[in-house]
Amino acid sequence: MTPPSPPRLRALRHVGLRTTAFEESIEFYQGPWGLTLVERDENIAYLRATGPEHHVLELHRSQVNGLHHIAFAATGPAEVDAAAEWVRAEGARILEEPGRVDRPGGGYAFRFADFENRVLEISAETFAVPEQNVEAPVPRKVAHCVLNTTDIDAAVAFYTRLLGLRVSDWSERQMVFLRTNPDHHVIAFNQHGWAAPNHVAYEVGGLDAFMRTIGRLKVAGHETAWGPGRHGPGDNAFAYYIDPAGLVPEVTAEVLQIDEQTWQPRVWPRTPEMSDLFRTAGPPSPYVREHMGGVADPGWV
Repeated sequence: MTPPSPPRLRALRHVGLRTTAFEESIEFYQGPWGLTLVERDENIAYLRATGPEHHVLELHRSQVNGLHHIAFAATGPAEVDAAAEWVRAEGARILEEPGRVDRPGGGYAFRFADFENRVLEISAETFAVPEQNVEAPVPRKVAHCVLNTTDIDAAVAFYTRLLGLRVSDWSERQMVFLRTNPDHHVIAFNQHGWAAPNHVAYEVGGLDAFMRTIGRLKVAGHETAWGPGRHGPGDNAFAYYIDPAGLVPEVTAEVLQIDEQTWQPRVWPRTPEMSDLFRTAGPPSPYVREHMGGVADPGWV
């Protein structure tokens, strides 16, 4: 019998967030942010982008902001089963055994907890949806999720060992960027005093769509909290906002594509010229840093 091995994840599928401003956040994300509400009930809303995923964002009504779960894509049930076998053998706590799920989006999935009690999902065979105009100035996919962690080295060890992610770059010892496909990063970790979501980034089709998105948000009364600019690590254009609950979404474009055969991780100095290659954004303000810090997230209960 072939011994278990780390899963080969294909993409970041969606992110679930706990929000203290449930109705207001639905209005924001399906309005000026540009997502489409697929389904909702009294406590959960599912919103899609223009790409092939059934949804890229779940909003969960809550008394405290936090991360509900992160979902990664596998190619089929056999990969999901193999991934569950691997993470179980590595000592991770399985929260939902592999099987068919009856949640919106469907699929075959399992869930488990990471080392800081975050809920992670690996799924396959989710419901198909027709792609829309991916060049429109609205999100086409969820690009990445940045998480605050109390132990950045433990985060790298867990996500590379159990999930097979690869390190793309470091921002000194403050941040690390991890990939599962050619995108420079789908997950990043920021060293912090507690575990919490830092921000979630949504990708649009290019710089024109990026600027049009900023314009649409500005007309709707939403100014950038940081940006526009272009990051050094990842080379992506960025603009950060504060949503109605105080969580931080980012609109991004032109994320660096990695050649697996030649790429070598680098350590980026945390200097103004490296943090923002455009030199248009300046450093993040204490206001946006506070919201990126979030509140201590107990994770799965």
